[in-house]
Amino acid sequence: MALRIRMGQYLPLNSRIHRLDPRAKLACALAVMVTVFFIQTPLQLALGLAFALAVVALSKVPLRQVAQSIRPLVVLLCVLGLFNLFYVGEGATLFSLGPVRVTSMGLWWAVCYPLRFTIAILMGALILLTTTPTQLTDAFEACLSPLSRVGLPGHELAMVFSLMLRFIPTIADEASAILDAQTARGGAVTEGSFAHRVRAIGPVLVALLAFIAFVFINNTIRLAISARRREIAIMRLVGASNGFIRGPFMMEGLLEALFGSALAVATLNAVLAVVMPRLQNSLKFLSFDLPAHVLAGTYVGLIVIGMLLGMFGSMIAMRRYLKV
Repeated sequence: MALRIRMGQYLPLNSRIHRLDPRAKLACALAVMVTVFFIQTPLQLALGLAFALAVVALSKVPLRQVAQSIRPLVVLLCVLGLFNLFYVGEGATLFSLGPVRVTSMGLWWAVCYPLRFTIAILMGALILLTTTPTQLTDAFEACLSPLSRVGLPGHELAMVFSLMLRFIPTIADEASAILDAQTARGGAVTEGSFAHRVRAIGPVLVALLAFIAFVFINNTIRLAISARRREIAIMRLVGASNGFIRGPFMMEGLLEALFGSALAVATLNAVLAVVMPRLQNSLKFLSFDLPAHVLAGTYVGLIVIGMLLGMFGSMIAMRRYLKV
């Protein structure tokens, strides 16, 4: 049986959450996502869960559909959370059988860790289920408009968010198609042992990420060509060569890919500096120490692959939309 992915698909209903101003929904969801990571007691966790379920009830979105949209991530979080049950040795011993020992802190983190992330993911899923992409785009633009007053590209950033949200359903459909193709080749991700599933999902993730990068670069170059049609026509009239006309678009795609790769490297550094220590505290059974040569190879690989995808996406876009 093929795995179907449902993500980012707006559900038209008449509820208070649907009618709420998108800017208010974004602000509340962001506040909840930040707050859940400060949960430290069972009472705080219970209040967070009660709040999340109350929001789901107000949205009138069927709980089953919400669960389907976040199920893959929640299952992964539960598996990771279970490791805390056996590997966190702090606190009073609740159960002991040979080398296996379950402690009070291990039990707490096994429950708290998945539920905290589930609440955050649930808020994000509800935003997408109760708000149209157009409303979200307008909300992002309204929130980012103050940046334009200080010379920062607020409108362009809002357009990036719009493109990202526009392609979430497309990416979900593409992921389902890739999974179907993988299943037809005998690499089903829903069958076999856990190790077999991990090996099967690897090619799917690589293909999906490459598709995402290609689509965004292709769409950006297409928009640039459309915006410069008058300029291209003038260059043709004065006898500009095909290479002269195509060069700026090729360079634009390359620079965008290089900027995206640099942003990925910066994000990875930020994750290693900020997020990894918190994960180390939650997942004490795992070691997050990475050798310097591994990090250097990862950085170089991100930059090289990003530049290749940028050049390839630009070439395809120019072949399709630039008639010179």
